[in-house]
Order: sequence, then structure tokens, then C-alpha cells
Amino acid sequence: MSSWATTKYKTTNWSAYNNALRLRGSLAIWFDPEMIWTPPPSGKRGRQRSFSDAAIQTCLTLKVLFGLPLRQTTGFVESLLRLVGLDWAVPDFSTLCRRQKSLQVNLPYRGTKGALNLLIDSTGIKAEGEGEWNARKHGGPKRRIWRKLHIGIDEETLEMRAAEVTGSNVGDAPMLPELLDQIPEDQEMGTVTADGAYDTRKCHDAIADRGANAVIPPRRNARFWKPTTAGAVARNESLRATKYLGRAIWRRWSGYHRRSRVETKMHCVKLLGQRLLARDFDRQVAELQVRIAVLNRFTGLGIPVTKAVG
Repeated sequence: MSSWATTKYKTTNWSAYNNALRLRGSLAIWFDPEMIWTPPPSGKRGRQRSFSDAAIQTCLTLKVLFGLPLRQTTGFVESLLRLVGLDWAVPDFSTLCRRQKSLQVNLPYRGTKGALNLLIDSTGIKAEGEGEWNARKHGGPKRRIWRKLHIGIDEETLEMRAAEVTGSNVGDAPMLPELLDQIPEDQEMGTVTADGAYDTRKCHDAIADRGANAVIPPRRNARFWKPTTAGAVARNESLRATKYLGRAIWRRWSGYHRRSRVETKMHCVKLLGQRLLARDFDRQVAELQVRIAVLNRFTGLGIPVTKAVG
């Protein structure tokens, strides 16, 4: 049987998308004069905070965008505030470092119209150790530590709606229920698409509990499960369809190819840095969450609209 011909696509909104790409380079999108830079009194005993979470996230956002150390980030933000005519105080490097550990990063997203189709995948980002060249040339004498980023993106808007950070020893499948828990209960879900690593009972049951359809290819040696849960029944139907149609036709019929969009989003995360600058786990989580917030903001400015032309 011959393979499927490659589908070609044409971008239909070049003007709007070109303007969105230009706006991504504007520093004005990160500074809002109405931003609450200094938080109101909390009413609790002790010293009050001098900077809001929004102020700390703005500074860390510029740090991630330009790959700056904390001290250079402080000087960069101070100069920008003076250029735009704002007399706000700037947190020093020790304040940024301390607040990053417990920062609750705000992840902006526009939302989707109708049911949410979630695309899930994971990737590793280096946290400590020698570079690739040194490791290949000299064997990498120092230990190398990786963090695993699990994300779920909206198929329609391409925005990241859920994210979890774990160590490299944590598998993909155990984190899928955690990602689904980050989606509001009142959000209607259509499909959850993931690769074969998520073909487990807990994953299928978690998807079925949210009223969504699982688009997960069964494993090569998959067998039918006892139909004791709704997730097992749905998975047996997928396995039956795979055996009847063949894996290639099933992937095209089920729309499994849409999962490539989450792999592209993983590439965008790594374009902001192939490794993490923070040293402890909590700060590394905040750094990755800031990256996600940056990419969601970029995506919200505009994405290409394409149509198949052959």
C-alpha cells in the first residue's frame, strides 16, 4: 500500500500574522501603566511586600526573554521604566531570587469556543551538567540533571492550558490526570490526544471521567481490557478500529496527526533556552511557567490561519 501524499497548506492571513510577529518584539506589551506594581496592605502583621506578583513576573519575563542574569535584569527593567516615564521602584536581584521560589505565575489564555480539544506531550530540559559537545568529546564527567515538562495545549488557539514539571524519572502517563485537573470543571472537553505512552487504564479512565474522547494509539502488543469502566470500553473500541483499519488509516481517520502541534510548541519552549538558569526545583518550575506565559502571550497576538491546498 502506498503512503499518504504530503498535504500542503497555504497561509491566508499573512498581513495579520506579520503584524503579530512584529508586536512580539515590542517591549510595550509587557508594561501596562495600570499594572498594580506595589500591592495594597495585606492587613497581616509584619513587613508588607514592596512588589506585587505581577511586578516580579514582569521582571522574570524579561529575564527569560533575553537570557539575563538577575543583576542585569534589575538594571534592564530600571532603564525601561525610566524610558517610559514611570518612577516605580525596581526589585533587587535578591528579592527576585527569593520571590521566584514561591511565585504563582499567571498563565494568560483566551479560551476556546465550544469543546476543548487537548493535545498532550512531554519533553526534557537540561537543568545541570555539561553541554552536548563536552559530553560527547570528554564523556561528560559531571552528572547531568534534566527536568521534564508536561504540557497540554488547546488545539484551536495553540495556547498551553495545563503544565506540570517533574524530575526525569517520572513517566508520562502518571501526569495526564494531573494535567486534566488543571482544566476547569465547567469547561466542556471534546478530545484528548496523546501518544502511545499514555495508553494506560488510569489515563483512559481520567479522560472518560471528564466526558472526553481519547485519541491514543494502542500499543503494538495491545490486548483487549475487561470492560469494567467507561475508559476501558472506549479503549477497546479504539483497539478494534485499529485492527480493522490498520494503524496508518486509523491515525488519519481519528485525527491523531494533530498531535504534531504540541511537538511544535515544545520546540518553541526550547527556543527560549536549551537549559534552565535556576538551580533549585521550585525556581525551575517558576522559570518554566514564565516561559509558558510568554508563549501564550505571543500566541494571543496572532497565529497563522492555514488551509489545505493539496
